[in-house]
Amino acid sequence: MTDITIYHNPSCGTSRNTLALIRNSGVEPAIILYLENPPSRDELITMIAGMGICVRALVRKNVEPYEKLGLSDDKFSDDALLDAMLAYPILINRPIVVTQKGTRLCRPSEIVLDILPDAQKGAFTKEDGEKVIDETGQLIIKGAAYE
Repeated sequence: MTDITIYHNPSCGTSRNTLALIRNSGVEPAIILYLENPPSRDELITMIAGMGICVRALVRKNVEPYEKLGLSDDKFSDDALLDAMLAYPILINRPIVVTQKGTRLCRPSEIVLDILPDAQKGAFTKEDGEKVIDETGQLIIKGAAYE
């Protein structure tokens, strides 16, 4: 069994598509509903380091607490941004997927393909109708299938 964890928000289409791509590889991941069970500070720091991004890159900007807290101001340190994400988990951008091959913020959802240990098992179409994986399990890019 492959260990895959997704920090998921079922209200988010990108998160639902990412979860579906994981399942299309034949794996049922551990699903953490991060709004209800947010990661600890140490887990968040570990995920950010694993993604190779700065703390600010994980902060979701188009949600109310971002403007209310004035987080667009560069005066906020990484610690202050972490405090904000822990106090308001909606500020954590999603979905985050952790596998043995790495950790990624999967926006767009196809980014998850880079870290899935198993190939896609068949065709996949996003909720919006965009075909992402062909019938042979290959990624579709601009009308051409890649191996």
